[in-house]
Amino acid sequence: MSKLARVTLSQFLTYRGGQPMLAWLLHRIAGIGIVLFVGMHVLAAFFLYGVTGGTANTVANALTEFYESRPMQIFILFAVLYHGINGLRIVVLDMWPGLHRFHREAMWLQWAVFLPIFLIPAFLIALGIKIG
Repeated sequence: MSKLARVTLSQFLTYRGGQPMLAWLLHRIAGIGIVLFVGMHVLAAFFLYGVTGGTANTVANALTEFYESRPMQIFILFAVLYHGINGLRIVVLDMWPGLHRFHREAMWLQWAVFLPIFLIPAFLIALGIKIG
């Protein structure tokens, strides 16, 4: 059984977890963001197609308008790509434990792969450019 950590607020705010802690935190935020996005999408579809009435359509339209906005599209692009690429890094390190000594290099490789794949479409979304 684990003991409850007694950490003061100043210790919490000055914690320097570095890159591994940032990867852990972003992975959790991205996962929660994906779950919320999918839940919002399902809820909007339910109100649009499952319930008839003025208020239901208003809620469905508001939800749809929110998750189709450009900032939300950029966030969900970030969340899906980061969660997927970071998950691949974790799987590779778990499948081949000998690679754990290259943990930092794997994180840098992850960022090198993630950034161009994310930034180019995010830039196009921000400008409102549609391809295809």
